[in-house]
Amino acid sequence: MRHHCHVSPIKYLLLAVIVFATLSSSAQTKRAFLVGISNYGSLQLSKESSSTWSNIHGSNDVQLLKPTLRKQGFEITSVCDNEATATTIRKMLDSFSSKCKNGDIIYIHFSCHGQPVEDIDGDEDDGWDEAIVACDAKREYLKGVYTGENHIIDDELNEYFCKIRTRIGKNGFVYAVIDACHAGSSYRGVENEDSIIIRGTNRGFSSSGKLFVPRINKASQIRIESSKSMSDICLIEACRSYQTNAEIKENGVYYGSLSFYVNEELKKTPLNKNTDWIGHVTKRMSQDPRLIRQNPVVESSCGTNL
Repeated sequence: MRHHCHVSPIKYLLLAVIVFATLSSSAQTKRAFLVGISNYGSLQLSKESSSTWSNIHGSNDVQLLKPTLRKQGFEITSVCDNEATATTIRKMLDSFSSKCKNGDIIYIHFSCHGQPVEDIDGDEDDGWDEAIVACDAKREYLKGVYTGENHIIDDELNEYFCKIRTRIGKNGFVYAVIDACHAGSSYRGVENEDSIIIRGTNRGFSSSGKLFVPRINKASQIRIESSKSMSDICLIEACRSYQTNAEIKENGVYYGSLSFYVNEELKKTPLNKNTDWIGHVTKRMSQDPRLIRQNPVVESSCGTNL
C-alpha cells in the first residue's frame, strides 16, 4: 500500500517563511560610508593663517561616487563639509559599524585633508601617526585651545576597521579609500587649468614642537596581517607618506585624483572580493601626467594585482 504524505497549504506557507527568513539573515548587503570635506573655513577656532586649513574639494568626490555606488546597490551613509566634525564622524562610524552584518561588502571613503600627528603610544617606527582632518580640526597644537582632539588618527580608524571586519566575518570584505595627504606642502593657486590644490601639509601636529621628517618608503603595496575571525580588507591611499596628493580638474570640476579614478573603475566593475580593479586605478593614475610626483599605496590582507 503506497503512503501519500499530504502537506497542507498552511504548512507550505510556514516553510516558505522559514526559508526566506533564513536566507534574509545571511544575505549580503553592500554598505558605504563616505566623508567629503571642501569647506574648512566656517568652523575654525581662529583666523590665524598658520592654524587654519585651506578649502579643497572633498565633497565633490562624495557627489561623484554616490550615483555609482547606488547603481551597485549600496546603502550609503555620508557626511560632508560643516557637518563633518570629528564628533559627528565618530558617532556615524559607531552607528555604521553596528549595522554591519555577516557577509557584507563594505566601502569606506575619506576625501579631506590629512596630517601626520606625533605618535604618543610608541607604535609607529617613524614616531608619527597619520590622521584624517575633520572640518573642526586645527593645523597646529595650541596649548589650552586645541590639543588634537579633532584629528582622527590611524590607530582610531583601525579600531573601527577591526570592528567592522569582525562583524562581517570571512564572507565579507572591506574597502577603504583615503583620498587625503599626510605629507607635502599645502599650496592653492588660482583656480584655472594650471592651479595646484594639495590635500594636506608637511607640518606635523606636535605637542612638543617636534619637526616632521617623512620616512622614505617607496613600497606601493603593503601586506596587512589576515585573521581567521575577520574579513579581508584593502586600503587604497592617494600617495606615499612623503608625497603630495594633488586634485585634478575634469570637465571644469575639481576632484581628488584617487577618487576620480576609483569612480571611473567602479562605473564598470562591481565591488566584491575581487580586487583586480585596483590595479587599473593605480595604472591610470601612473599614466596621468598631472600625477607624475604621486604614487598611490595599497595595503591589503589578500593578494592584490597592481
